[in-house]
Amino acid sequence: MMRVCALLCLPAILSPGAFGESTDGAPRFQIADVHNSPHTTQPFARGPFYTGGRYEVRFATMLDLICMAYHVDPEKIAGGPTWLEMDRFDVFALVPGTSTAESRRLMLKSLLADRFNLATHEDSKPMPAYVLTAGKHPQLKESDGSGAGCDFKVENAPSGPPAGGGPITLPTIVYTCKNTGMEAFAAGMLNIPGSQQYFNNTLVVDRTELKGTWDFAFRFTPKVPAGIQTTGESIPLFDAMEKQLGLKLDLSTVPMPVIVVDGVSQKPTENTPEAMKSFPPPPTEFEVASLKPTPPDQVRGPNGPRPDIKNGRLYLPGISVKNLISIAWDLNGDEMLVGAPKWLEDDRYDILAKAPAGVAIGDLTPQRTSVPVNIDALRPMIRSLITERFQMVAHMEERPVDAYTLVAAKPKLKKADPASRTRWQEGALPDAKGSKNANSALGRLVTCQNMTMAQFAGLLPGIAPGYLHTPVLDATGLEGGWDFTFSFSPVGVLRLNRTQNGDGSTPNEASDPNGAVSLFDAVARQLGLKLEQHKRPVSVLVIEKIERKATEN
Repeated sequence: MMRVCALLCLPAILSPGAFGESTDGAPRFQIADVHNSPHTTQPFARGPFYTGGRYEVRFATMLDLICMAYHVDPEKIAGGPTWLEMDRFDVFALVPGTSTAESRRLMLKSLLADRFNLATHEDSKPMPAYVLTAGKHPQLKESDGSGAGCDFKVENAPSGPPAGGGPITLPTIVYTCKNTGMEAFAAGMLNIPGSQQYFNNTLVVDRTELKGTWDFAFRFTPKVPAGIQTTGESIPLFDAMEKQLGLKLDLSTVPMPVIVVDGVSQKPTENTPEAMKSFPPPPTEFEVASLKPTPPDQVRGPNGPRPDIKNGRLYLPGISVKNLISIAWDLNGDEMLVGAPKWLEDDRYDILAKAPAGVAIGDLTPQRTSVPVNIDALRPMIRSLITERFQMVAHMEERPVDAYTLVAAKPKLKKADPASRTRWQEGALPDAKGSKNANSALGRLVTCQNMTMAQFAGLLPGIAPGYLHTPVLDATGLEGGWDFTFSFSPVGVLRLNRTQNGDGSTPNEASDPNGAVSLFDAVARQLGLKLEQHKRPVSVLVIEKIERKATEN
């Protein structure tokens, strides 16, 4: 799901209790720094992260923070001001070493009440949901109590585009659950890899009436856009559930418990002086780091070594120097890097590094709206590693590059209710009618609500990063908020279609005859807007000097 959290900038609290509790008994952070997030090209929530007494959430909207604190899906948060899903905040906090994931969740709940004056109440609301029911003969095995939870593996995963533009092999997702109840299984179905293509952000509720816990497994294939040539059996998720497990999924309207936001402040209370002293600038260097050329025979792709981050340890196998620079400086596309020699793409390294103690770089409480790696804490350390080991000299500079401007042609937008939340998400909104994406070749269905054109232009590079690598400016002249939905094909689908068809055109040029639609055509045809390319100054990274051979470990 694309509605996630984002970035940084404001306040903190000082608890009277040594163990994070206040006089009213509610768990609280010992010290907290809360501030608005800085600008980012990828405005999605990161966290919560926790390591050695330090707790971090980055780039989180108020909706994200409420979801984390109340442990609910975003679809179950009702009401609230227009900015609930737009303004983004960072939360840095110190917690006792004896804290648990549950106590930290309650501490965040207290912080939202103390610092943002968040007030809520519980209610019930009819909502669209997929209802999970059992047939006469469910194909499930009653659990003996061994094992717990669900896991998956991917069979026949392609390691890259097929050679010569041939058909791709359909990957098969094998999902296995042990000692799992039907209620927990239904609640976790949106987390199954590839399931969002089928559920489109719609929650799943259990109505099987099957008690106890069960062992079971099923196999299915992700949806593949039309026009892509494939080999292998296609197994739709809903068919797999019915034929392999004897369970059925039907779309219905179900009363759901919701959290209603009665009031919340847009600006948190100011940080205390103690908080400002307690959170010095983050470390800029790894405690120790090894950087070695990747062996030429090392397997790449899903069958080769995979990145790993845990317990402050970072392992990145077979990463190109160019990708490493892009991660370190948060660059989105080739246009943002100037003076790069060609070998940056060819030379690959294996990196093994350890962050200093107390740096929260792994997500120990992953949830559907979180990003599992605290990349923002790692960026300054990776920058230092590159600068030192490759003797790199570089600087940021405003340079004219090809960038896009959003203009109005014949707008096809609906004037929004000014009291509704400003939001965008992948798929239709939960209460949308008739917003189904009928063309499977499109792949991306984006819904925007009460959004100004300036906000839409600012979000576009994050919505479609494969197409847009630089900031987009609004020159539509359209005032106020608007509701609209548009569908387009991922840039990879256009490229793969053209490879398979022997067409050398680029994704920016036009749509293709197999039904795939580029972002540019979608914006023009479906919204009556246009993305025009112009030269204008954009902040880029200029490499002045870089050595090809890294210094020894």
